[in-house]
Amino acid sequence: MTGASDALARRQRLADEQRAFERREATSRAVRSAVIFVAFIVVLGLGYSGYKAFGTSIDDAQTDWPVVGSFLPATDDLRMPPALDIITEFGEPLQRNSDRPLALFILDAALFTLRETVVGLLGGIVLGLAVAVALLRSRRLERGLLPWVVVSQTIPLIAVAPIVVIWGRNNFGFLPFAWADWMSVSVIAVYLSFFPVAINGLRGLQSPAPDDLELMNSYAASWTATLFKLRFPAALPYLFPAVRLAATASVVGAIVGEISAGVQGGLGRLILDFASRYTTGPERLYDAVIGAALLGIAIIVVLTLLERLTLASRQGTTAP
Repeated sequence: MTGASDALARRQRLADEQRAFERREATSRAVRSAVIFVAFIVVLGLGYSGYKAFGTSIDDAQTDWPVVGSFLPATDDLRMPPALDIITEFGEPLQRNSDRPLALFILDAALFTLRETVVGLLGGIVLGLAVAVALLRSRRLERGLLPWVVVSQTIPLIAVAPIVVIWGRNNFGFLPFAWADWMSVSVIAVYLSFFPVAINGLRGLQSPAPDDLELMNSYAASWTATLFKLRFPAALPYLFPAVRLAATASVVGAIVGEISAGVQGGLGRLILDFASRYTTGPERLYDAVIGAALLGIAIIVVLTLLERLTLASRQGTTAP
C-alpha cells in the first residue's frame, strides 16, 4: 500500500513538474515572440528612414540613379513622410475645431471594421465546417465540389463587393430587422474566410488513424458520434491555423468591401477618405493603414492565445 502511494505521489510530482515546465516554455515563447516583433518594427522603421535618407542625399547631390525614383518610389516628403511625423500624427486632431486626436478616429473605425470581421469570421467558420463535413460524408461530392470551392476564390472581390451590398439593400426587406450595409460587408468576409476552414477542416477530419476509426466501429458508434468524439478533436490542430488564415482574409474582405462599396464608418472608408486628401496630409493615410495592420495583429494574437488554451486543456484532459 505504501509503495503504491509513493508511486502515485511520484507520478503527481512529475506531472506538476511537467506542467510547470510547459508554463515556463509558453512564457519564454511569448517573450521571444514579443521581442522579435518589436525588433522587426524597429528594423522596419530604420529601413524606412535609411531608404528615405539615401534617396534624399541623391536628390541633394542631383545624381541620376536608375533605381530610386524610378523602379523604387521617390523619397520626397509627399510620397514618404518622415517616420516621426507618421507617429506624432496619431496625437494630432483630425479637424481644426476638435481636440479629438486622430488615434481615436482610427480606433472607432477599427471597432466598426472589427464587428464586420468577427461576424464574417464566425460565418466563415460555420460555412467552412459545413462544407468540410459534407465533403467528408461523400467522396463523390468531394470529387465534384472541391474544385469549385477552389475556383470560388478566383473571383475578383473588388467587383463582387458592390454587387453584394446593392443586392443586400434591395432583397432583405422581409427580415424582422433592418439590413445594414455592414452586414453585406460581413457576407463578403464570409466568402473569403470560409475557404481555409473548409480545406484544412477536411484534412483534419480525415486525419484520424485507421486504428482509431476501427475502434469506434467496434463500439458500434454512429457516423455522427465518430464525427464529434473522434474526428473533430483530431481536427483541432488543423483548424486553428485555418482560422488564423481565415481571420486575416476576413479583415481584408471587410476593408476591401468597405472601400469598393462605399460603406461608411470603417477603416476602409477612412483609408479612402485619406487617400482622396493625400496631398494635404500623407501621414494620415499611413496611420490608417497602420491601424488596419494593428487590427489584424490583435485578432491573430487573440486566436493564438485561444489555440494554446484549448490545446493545453485538451492535453490536460487526456493526460493519464
